[in-house]
Amino acid sequence: MGYVTAVPVPSPRSEAPLPGRAGRLSLAVALSAGALGAAVALLATRQRWSEGTATVAGGAFPLTASGSDVTGVPAALAIVGLAALVAVFAVRRSGRLLVAALLALSGAGTVAAAVLGASDSSALDEKAAQASGDTAATVNTLSHTAWPYAAAVGGALILLAGLLALRYGRLWPAMSGRYERGGAPRPRRRATAVDPDRPEEIWKALDRGEDPTGA
Repeated sequence: MGYVTAVPVPSPRSEAPLPGRAGRLSLAVALSAGALGAAVALLATRQRWSEGTATVAGGAFPLTASGSDVTGVPAALAIVGLAALVAVFAVRRSGRLLVAALLALSGAGTVAAAVLGASDSSALDEKAAQASGDTAATVNTLSHTAWPYAAAVGGALILLAGLLALRYGRLWPAMSGRYERGGAPRPRRRATAVDPDRPEEIWKALDRGEDPTGA
């Protein structure tokens, strides 16, 4: 006599459900932080980072240097980070991890370059030498604005997006997801049988790229 067990047998396909809410929330935060961070970093590099004066024959000559004059690294890394933010949805598995790591590194590099540029005087020293005609001249009364730190904040937002992609990227959808159903490619449409006695059906099959002979 057989016995019926009450213990359910696990299906070979049963897996723990993915935390959809965590995936959606992390995706929204990463997209917002990455895009906003890149925009802030790019905007900040176009602003005035430092100012001072150079001594010339007529007296003190005012000098200013924008972020792009001081260093081009934050702007370049912000563009790389923005590209990585988009590319993270075009790849999967290990490729997504690599792109997410690039996104995080772009943010970290932007922060480091912006903080170092906040105290850099080389751009103004070069302008002072050009204004005075003396290659050994340096800038006087050097001062800095808050824009380098704004660029650093933008880099921190890009870094946050990269860290979220590393942690939750496996839960995010991919660009090719809409072409798939259940993780498998959609089955191809089977060719419709063509009646050889009807020429119009043969022409329609040829237009569809099918072989009307059925070979």
